[in-house]
Amino acid sequence: MATDIKDTVHAVEAAAVMRLLPDRPRLLALGEPTHGEDALLDLRNELFRQLVEQEGYRTITIESDCMRGLVVDDYVTSGTGSLDEVMEQGISHGWGSSAANRELVRWMRAYNVRADDDGRPVSERLRFAGFDGPLEITHAASPRQALTALHGYLATRVDANLLPCTADTLDRLLGSDDRWTDPAAMMDPSRSTGQSAEAGRLRLLADDLVALLDAQTPHLITETSRDDWDRARLYGRTALGLLRYHYWMADTSPARMTRLVGVRDQMMAHNLLAVAARGPALVHAHNSHLQRGRSTMRMGGISLEWWGAGALVSARLGDGYAFVATALGTIRHQGVDTPPPDTVEGLLYALPEDRCVIDAPRLATALGDTRPVPRVSPWFGYAPLDPAHLADSDGIVFVKDVPQS
Repeated sequence: MATDIKDTVHAVEAAAVMRLLPDRPRLLALGEPTHGEDALLDLRNELFRQLVEQEGYRTITIESDCMRGLVVDDYVTSGTGSLDEVMEQGISHGWGSSAANRELVRWMRAYNVRADDDGRPVSERLRFAGFDGPLEITHAASPRQALTALHGYLATRVDANLLPCTADTLDRLLGSDDRWTDPAAMMDPSRSTGQSAEAGRLRLLADDLVALLDAQTPHLITETSRDDWDRARLYGRTALGLLRYHYWMADTSPARMTRLVGVRDQMMAHNLLAVAARGPALVHAHNSHLQRGRSTMRMGGISLEWWGAGALVSARLGDGYAFVATALGTIRHQGVDTPPPDTVEGLLYALPEDRCVIDAPRLATALGDTRPVPRVSPWFGYAPLDPAHLADSDGIVFVKDVPQS
Protein backbone atom coordinates (compact mmCIF):
# COMPACT_ATOMS: atom_id res chain seq x y z
CA MET A 1 0.00 0.00 0.00
CA ALA A 2 2.07 2.91 -1.30
CA THR A 3 0.80 5.89 0.69
CA ASP A 4 2.92 8.78 1.97
CA ILE A 5 1.88 9.28 5.59
CA LYS A 6 5.01 10.93 6.99
CA ASP A 7 3.11 14.17 7.71
CA THR A 8 0.75 12.30 10.03
CA VAL A 9 3.54 10.99 12.30
CA HIS A 10 4.59 12.62 15.60
CA ALA A 11 6.61 11.75 18.69
CA VAL A 12 4.83 9.95 21.53
CA GLU A 13 4.41 12.80 23.99
CA ALA A 14 1.51 14.63 25.56
CA ALA A 15 2.21 17.86 23.66
CA ALA A 16 1.94 16.03 20.32
CA VAL A 17 -1.37 14.47 21.34
CA MET A 18 -2.77 17.81 22.46
CA ARG A 19 -1.83 19.43 19.15
CA LEU A 20 -4.16 16.99 17.41
CA LEU A 21 -7.14 18.35 19.37
CA PRO A 22 -9.08 21.63 19.04
CA ASP A 23 -8.87 22.26 22.79
CA ARG A 24 -7.96 20.53 26.03
CA PRO A 25 -10.67 17.88 26.52
CA ARG A 26 -12.27 17.12 29.87
CA LEU A 27 -11.67 13.45 29.16
CA LEU A 28 -8.68 12.34 27.13
CA ALA A 29 -9.22 8.63 26.47
CA LEU A 30 -6.21 6.46 25.68
CA GLY A 31 -7.24 3.01 24.49
CA GLU A 32 -5.32 -0.24 24.49
CA PRO A 33 -5.92 -3.23 22.19
CA THR A 34 -4.91 -5.83 24.76
CA HIS A 35 -4.65 -6.10 28.53
CA GLY A 36 -1.77 -6.99 30.79
CA GLU A 37 1.22 -5.66 28.85
CA ASP A 38 3.31 -3.48 31.14
CA ALA A 39 5.08 -1.89 28.15
CA LEU A 40 1.78 -0.25 27.20
CA LEU A 41 1.03 0.70 30.80
CA ASP A 42 4.49 2.27 31.12
CA LEU A 43 3.67 4.40 28.08
CA ARG A 44 0.36 5.37 29.70
CA ASN A 45 2.20 6.37 32.89
CA GLU A 46 4.65 8.48 30.90
CA LEU A 47 1.86 10.33 29.11
CA PHE A 48 -0.04 10.89 32.36
CA ARG A 49 3.03 12.43 34.03
CA GLN A 50 3.40 14.79 31.08
CA LEU A 51 -0.29 15.68 31.15
CA VAL A 52 0.00 16.47 34.86
CA GLU A 53 3.13 18.56 34.54
CA GLN A 54 2.37 20.32 31.25
CA GLU A 55 -1.41 20.35 30.75
CA GLY A 56 -2.93 20.59 34.23
CA TYR A 57 -4.53 17.15 34.35
CA ARG A 58 -5.11 15.92 37.89
CA THR A 59 -7.02 12.63 37.56
CA ILE A 60 -6.45 9.27 35.96
CA THR A 61 -9.26 6.72 35.70
CA ILE A 62 -8.74 3.16 34.54
CA GLU A 63 -10.80 0.10 33.61
CA SER A 64 -11.09 -1.17 37.17
CA ASP A 65 -13.80 -1.56 39.83
CA CYS A 66 -15.13 1.89 40.75
CA MET A 67 -15.77 0.90 44.36
CA ARG A 68 -12.34 -0.62 44.87
CA GLY A 69 -10.81 2.44 43.24
CA LEU A 70 -11.78 4.47 46.31
CA VAL A 71 -9.08 2.54 48.21
CA VAL A 72 -6.44 3.75 45.75
CA ASP A 73 -7.76 7.33 45.81
CA ASP A 74 -7.59 7.40 49.62
CA TYR A 75 -3.98 6.24 49.44
CA VAL A 76 -2.75 8.72 46.82
CA THR A 77 -4.57 11.67 48.41
CA SER A 78 -4.05 10.98 52.13
CA GLY A 79 -1.70 8.02 52.50
CA THR A 80 -4.33 5.67 53.91
CA GLY A 81 -3.02 2.10 54.00
CA SER A 82 0.19 0.69 52.57
CA LEU A 83 1.12 0.41 48.91
CA ASP A 84 1.02 -3.40 49.11
CA GLU A 85 -2.48 -3.36 50.62
CA VAL A 86 -3.72 -0.83 48.11
CA MET A 87 -2.49 -2.78 45.10
CA GLU A 88 -4.14 -5.94 46.40
CA GLN A 89 -7.46 -4.37 47.42
CA GLY A 90 -7.85 -1.34 45.17
CA ILE A 91 -7.48 -2.61 41.59
CA SER A 92 -9.67 -5.32 40.12
CA HIS A 93 -9.34 -7.90 37.31
CA GLY A 94 -6.02 -9.09 38.78
CA TRP A 95 -4.22 -5.99 37.53
CA GLY A 96 -3.02 -4.91 40.97
CA SER A 97 -0.04 -7.22 40.45
CA SER A 98 1.18 -5.19 37.46
CA ALA A 99 4.52 -3.47 38.09
CA ALA A 100 3.42 -0.56 35.90
CA ASN A 101 0.18 -0.08 37.84
CA ARG A 102 2.14 -0.20 41.08
CA GLU A 103 4.54 2.46 39.78
CA LEU A 104 1.61 4.67 38.76
CA VAL A 105 0.11 4.57 42.24
CA ARG A 106 3.50 5.05 43.92
CA TRP A 107 4.29 8.08 41.74
CA MET A 108 0.90 9.66 42.33
CA ARG A 109 1.32 9.41 46.10
CA ALA A 110 4.85 10.84 45.90
CA TYR A 111 3.62 13.72 43.75
CA ASN A 112 0.96 14.62 46.29
CA VAL A 113 3.48 14.77 49.17
CA ARG A 114 5.98 17.60 49.24
CA ALA A 115 8.82 17.47 51.75
CA ASP A 116 8.65 21.17 52.60
CA ASP A 117 5.09 21.17 53.99
CA ASP A 118 2.03 19.01 54.62
CA GLY A 119 1.49 18.20 50.96
CA ARG A 120 0.09 19.86 47.90
CA PRO A 121 -3.05 21.99 48.14
CA VAL A 122 -6.21 19.94 47.70
CA SER A 123 -6.91 21.55 44.32
CA GLU A 124 -3.52 20.41 43.01
CA ARG A 125 -3.55 16.83 44.28
CA LEU A 126 -3.73 13.93 41.89
CA ARG A 127 -6.79 11.72 42.06
CA PHE A 128 -7.41 8.11 41.04
CA ALA A 129 -10.67 6.49 39.99
CA GLY A 130 -11.82 3.15 38.67
CA PHE A 131 -14.67 3.57 36.21
CA ASP A 132 -15.69 -0.03 35.57
CA GLY A 133 -18.52 -1.56 37.54
CA PRO A 134 -17.82 -4.17 40.24
CA LEU A 135 -17.88 -6.82 37.52
CA GLU A 136 -15.54 -9.68 36.73
CA ILE A 137 -15.61 -12.09 33.80
CA THR A 138 -17.11 -14.84 35.94
CA HIS A 139 -19.57 -12.88 38.07
CA ALA A 140 -20.99 -9.57 39.20
CA ALA A 141 -20.69 -8.34 42.78
CA SER A 142 -23.53 -8.24 45.26
CA PRO A 143 -25.11 -4.76 45.46
CA ARG A 144 -24.69 -4.91 49.26
CA GLN A 145 -21.64 -2.67 49.60
CA ALA A 146 -23.00 0.12 47.41
CA LEU A 147 -26.56 -0.01 48.77
CA THR A 148 -25.60 -0.10 52.45
CA ALA A 149 -23.02 2.66 51.98
CA LEU A 150 -25.61 4.91 50.33
CA HIS A 151 -28.17 4.14 53.04
CA GLY A 152 -25.58 4.80 55.76
CA TYR A 153 -24.62 8.15 54.26
CA LEU A 154 -28.25 9.30 54.15
CA ALA A 155 -29.25 7.82 57.52
CA THR A 156 -26.79 10.04 59.39
CA ARG A 157 -27.73 13.22 57.52
CA VAL A 158 -31.46 13.32 56.76
CA ASP A 159 -34.67 12.84 58.73
CA ALA A 160 -35.18 9.10 59.32
CA ASN A 161 -38.82 9.47 58.26
CA LEU A 162 -37.63 10.29 54.73
CA LEU A 163 -35.75 7.03 54.32
CA PRO A 164 -37.65 4.42 52.26
CA CYS A 165 -36.44 1.55 54.44
CA THR A 166 -34.20 0.58 57.33
CA ALA A 167 -30.75 -0.98 57.12
CA ASP A 168 -32.26 -4.21 58.48
CA THR A 169 -34.72 -4.31 55.58
CA LEU A 170 -31.88 -3.99 53.09
CA ASP A 171 -29.96 -6.74 54.85
CA ARG A 172 -32.96 -9.08 54.78
CA LEU A 173 -33.68 -8.47 51.10
CA LEU A 174 -30.04 -8.84 50.10
CA GLY A 175 -29.63 -12.17 51.85
CA SER A 176 -26.40 -14.07 51.35
CA ASP A 177 -23.90 -12.52 48.97
CA ASP A 178 -23.35 -15.96 47.47
CA ARG A 179 -26.79 -15.66 45.90
CA TRP A 180 -25.51 -12.75 43.81
CA THR A 181 -22.00 -13.89 42.97
CA ASP A 182 -22.62 -17.47 41.81
CA PRO A 183 -20.31 -17.88 38.74
CA ALA A 184 -22.78 -20.34 37.18
CA ALA A 185 -25.24 -17.48 36.68
CA MET A 186 -23.05 -15.97 33.96
CA MET A 187 -24.05 -18.76 31.56
CA ASP A 188 -27.19 -20.08 33.27
CA PRO A 189 -29.92 -17.46 33.85
CA SER A 190 -31.80 -19.80 36.16
CA ARG A 191 -28.95 -19.52 38.67
CA SER A 192 -29.34 -15.74 38.92
CA THR A 193 -31.30 -13.99 41.67
CA GLY A 194 -31.65 -10.84 39.59
CA GLN A 195 -35.38 -11.22 38.84
CA SER A 196 -36.47 -12.50 42.25
CA ALA A 197 -39.09 -10.65 44.26
CA GLU A 198 -36.36 -9.48 46.65
CA ALA A 199 -34.24 -8.10 43.80
CA GLY A 200 -37.24 -6.26 42.38
CA ARG A 201 -37.93 -4.67 45.76
CA LEU A 202 -34.27 -3.67 46.08
CA ARG A 203 -34.36 -1.92 42.71
CA LEU A 204 -37.28 0.21 43.87
CA LEU A 205 -35.58 1.01 47.18
CA ALA A 206 -32.30 1.87 45.44
CA ASP A 207 -34.18 4.22 43.13
CA ASP A 208 -35.86 5.88 46.12
CA LEU A 209 -32.53 6.26 47.94
CA VAL A 210 -30.91 7.87 44.90
CA ALA A 211 -33.92 10.17 44.47
CA LEU A 212 -33.66 11.17 48.15
CA LEU A 213 -29.94 11.88 47.72
CA ASP A 214 -30.76 14.13 44.79
CA ALA A 215 -33.65 15.88 46.56
CA GLN A 216 -31.52 16.61 49.63
CA THR A 217 -28.50 17.94 47.70
CA PRO A 218 -28.71 21.57 48.94
CA HIS A 219 -28.68 20.32 52.53
CA LEU A 220 -26.11 17.56 52.01
CA ILE A 221 -23.44 19.71 50.33
CA THR A 222 -23.48 22.05 53.34
CA GLU A 223 -23.46 19.23 55.89
CA THR A 224 -20.72 17.12 54.33
CA SER A 225 -17.69 17.46 52.08
CA ARG A 226 -18.09 17.52 48.33
CA ASP A 227 -16.00 14.34 48.16
CA ASP A 228 -18.38 12.53 50.53
CA TRP A 229 -21.36 13.66 48.46
CA ASP A 230 -19.62 12.54 45.25
CA ARG A 231 -18.98 9.15 46.81
CA ALA A 232 -22.61 8.82 47.82
CA ARG A 233 -23.59 9.48 44.22
CA LEU A 234 -21.11 6.79 43.16
CA TYR A 235 -22.75 4.37 45.61
CA GLY A 236 -26.13 5.16 44.08
CA ARG A 237 -24.97 4.73 40.48
CA THR A 238 -23.27 1.47 41.36
CA ALA A 239 -26.21 0.02 43.27
CA LEU A 240 -28.65 0.78 40.47
CA GLY A 241 -26.23 -0.45 37.80
CA LEU A 242 -25.55 -3.72 39.62
CA LEU A 243 -29.23 -4.41 40.20
CA ARG A 244 -29.92 -3.72 36.53
CA TYR A 245 -27.03 -6.01 35.52
CA HIS A 246 -28.27 -8.81 37.77
CA TYR A 247 -31.77 -8.41 36.31
CA TRP A 248 -30.44 -9.09 32.83
CA MET A 249 -28.31 -11.98 34.09
CA ALA A 250 -31.61 -13.69 34.94
CA ASP A 251 -33.10 -12.93 31.51
CA THR A 252 -33.67 -15.78 29.05
CA SER A 253 -34.28 -13.78 25.87
CA PRO A 254 -31.87 -13.66 22.89
CA ALA A 255 -30.99 -10.08 23.93
CA ARG A 256 -29.48 -11.20 27.25
CA MET A 257 -25.77 -10.85 26.43
CA THR A 258 -26.25 -7.68 24.41
CA ARG A 259 -28.05 -6.10 27.36
CA LEU A 260 -25.32 -7.22 29.78
CA VAL A 261 -22.45 -5.71 27.80
CA GLY A 262 -24.53 -2.59 27.22
CA VAL A 263 -25.34 -2.18 30.93
CA ARG A 264 -21.66 -2.53 31.78
CA ASP A 265 -20.69 0.25 29.38
CA GLN A 266 -23.54 2.43 30.64
CA MET A 267 -22.11 2.09 34.14
CA MET A 268 -18.70 3.04 32.75
CA ALA A 269 -20.15 6.07 30.95
CA HIS A 270 -21.94 7.37 34.05
CA ASN A 271 -18.73 7.08 36.05
CA LEU A 272 -16.74 8.87 33.35
CA LEU A 273 -19.19 11.76 33.26
CA ALA A 274 -18.83 12.10 37.03
CA VAL A 275 -15.03 12.14 36.69
CA ALA A 276 -15.28 14.77 33.94
CA ALA A 277 -17.34 17.01 36.23
CA ARG A 278 -14.38 17.12 38.63
CA GLY A 279 -11.83 18.29 36.07
CA PRO A 280 -9.60 17.13 33.20
CA ALA A 281 -8.78 13.40 33.38
CA LEU A 282 -6.87 10.77 31.45
CA VAL A 283 -8.99 7.68 30.81
CA HIS A 284 -7.35 4.32 30.13
CA ALA A 285 -9.20 1.20 29.02
CA HIS A 286 -9.62 -1.15 26.09
CA ASN A 287 -10.16 0.51 22.71
CA SER A 288 -13.56 -1.20 22.43
CA HIS A 289 -14.86 0.64 25.50
CA LEU A 290 -13.55 4.05 24.45
CA GLN A 291 -14.10 4.27 20.68
CA ARG A 292 -16.81 6.53 19.30
CA GLY A 293 -18.19 3.92 16.93
CA ARG A 294 -20.43 1.03 17.84
CA SER A 295 -18.65 -1.81 19.65
CA THR A 296 -18.86 -5.39 18.42
CA MET A 297 -17.69 -8.79 19.60
CA ARG A 298 -18.50 -12.47 19.33
CA MET A 299 -19.24 -14.40 22.51
CA GLY A 300 -20.24 -18.04 22.59
CA GLY A 301 -20.97 -17.98 18.88
CA ILE A 302 -23.24 -14.93 19.25
CA SER A 303 -22.48 -11.63 17.53
CA LEU A 304 -22.98 -8.70 19.92
CA GLU A 305 -23.29 -5.03 19.00
CA TRP A 306 -23.75 -2.11 21.41
CA TRP A 307 -22.76 1.47 22.15
CA GLY A 308 -19.69 1.57 24.38
CA ALA A 309 -18.81 4.05 27.11
CA GLY A 310 -16.78 6.26 24.76
CA ALA A 311 -19.63 6.57 22.29
CA LEU A 312 -22.07 7.44 25.08
CA VAL A 313 -19.75 9.99 26.68
CA SER A 314 -18.77 11.55 23.35
CA ALA A 315 -22.45 12.10 22.55
CA ARG A 316 -22.76 14.07 25.79
CA LEU A 317 -19.45 15.97 25.90
CA GLY A 318 -18.73 16.62 22.22
CA ASP A 319 -15.25 18.15 21.94
CA GLY A 320 -14.89 17.64 25.68
CA TYR A 321 -14.12 14.00 24.87
CA ALA A 322 -11.12 12.87 22.83
CA PHE A 323 -10.13 9.34 21.90
CA VAL A 324 -6.66 8.12 21.01
CA ALA A 325 -6.51 4.43 20.10
CA THR A 326 -3.44 2.25 20.53
CA ALA A 327 -2.41 -0.19 17.81
CA LEU A 328 0.44 -2.70 17.87
CA GLY A 329 2.80 -4.31 15.42
CA THR A 330 3.87 -7.51 17.11
CA ILE A 331 3.33 -9.31 20.42
CA ARG A 332 5.55 -12.23 19.52
CA HIS A 333 5.28 -13.94 22.90
CA GLN A 334 1.55 -14.25 22.21
CA GLY A 335 1.95 -15.39 18.60
CA VAL A 336 1.08 -12.00 17.06
CA ASP A 337 3.68 -11.59 14.32
CA THR A 338 4.47 -8.89 11.73
CA PRO A 339 1.20 -7.42 10.43
CA PRO A 340 0.28 -7.81 6.74
CA PRO A 341 1.26 -4.70 4.73
CA ASP A 342 -2.30 -4.02 3.56
CA THR A 343 -3.59 -3.47 7.13
CA VAL A 344 -3.41 -0.27 9.17
CA GLU A 345 -0.87 -1.89 11.46
CA GLY A 346 1.16 -3.07 8.46
CA LEU A 347 1.22 0.43 7.02
CA LEU A 348 2.43 1.84 10.34
CA TYR A 349 4.88 -1.01 10.87
CA ALA A 350 6.75 0.12 7.74
CA LEU A 351 7.57 3.43 9.43
CA PRO A 352 11.09 3.76 10.92
CA GLU A 353 9.80 4.80 14.37
CA ASP A 354 9.54 2.18 17.13
CA ARG A 355 6.57 4.09 18.48
CA CYS A 356 4.74 7.18 17.30
CA VAL A 357 1.54 9.19 17.46
CA ILE A 358 -0.52 9.29 14.28
CA ASP A 359 -2.99 11.99 13.26
CA ALA A 360 -5.86 9.57 12.56
CA PRO A 361 -8.16 11.92 10.57
CA ARG A 362 -5.24 13.00 8.36
CA LEU A 363 -4.24 9.38 7.87
CA ALA A 364 -7.79 8.55 6.79
CA THR A 365 -7.67 11.46 4.32
CA ALA A 366 -4.27 10.36 3.00
CA LEU A 367 -5.58 6.86 2.39
CA GLY A 368 -8.50 8.20 0.40
CA ASP A 369 -10.50 5.45 -1.24
CA THR A 370 -7.74 2.90 -0.66
CA ARG A 371 -8.92 1.38 2.60
CA PRO A 372 -6.76 -1.06 4.54
CA VAL A 373 -8.16 -4.52 5.13
CA PRO A 374 -8.98 -5.62 8.69
CA ARG A 375 -6.14 -7.43 10.44
CA VAL A 376 -6.91 -10.85 11.90
CA SER A 377 -5.12 -11.74 15.13
CA PRO A 378 -4.17 -15.35 15.82
CA TRP A 379 -4.50 -14.59 19.54
CA PHE A 380 -7.91 -13.82 21.02
CA GLY A 381 -6.39 -11.37 23.52
CA TYR A 382 -5.38 -8.80 20.90
CA ALA A 383 -8.04 -6.78 19.08
CA PRO A 384 -6.58 -5.22 15.89
CA LEU A 385 -7.57 -1.71 14.91
CA ASP A 386 -10.77 -1.66 12.86
CA PRO A 387 -10.14 0.45 9.71
CA ALA A 388 -13.81 1.45 9.77
CA HIS A 389 -13.18 3.41 12.99
CA LEU A 390 -10.07 5.19 11.75
CA ALA A 391 -11.73 8.54 11.10
CA ASP A 392 -13.61 8.32 14.43
CA SER A 393 -10.35 8.50 16.39
CA ASP A 394 -8.50 11.71 17.16
CA GLY A 395 -5.19 9.91 17.05
CA ILE A 396 -3.41 6.57 17.18
CA VAL A 397 -0.49 5.60 19.36
CA PHE A 398 1.44 2.92 17.48
CA VAL A 399 3.91 0.63 19.21
CA LYS A 400 5.93 -1.46 16.74
CA ASP A 401 6.98 -4.36 18.96
CA VAL A 402 5.71 -5.22 22.46
CA PRO A 403 8.36 -7.04 24.50
CA GLN A 404 7.40 -9.75 26.95
CA SER A 405 6.79 -8.23 30.39
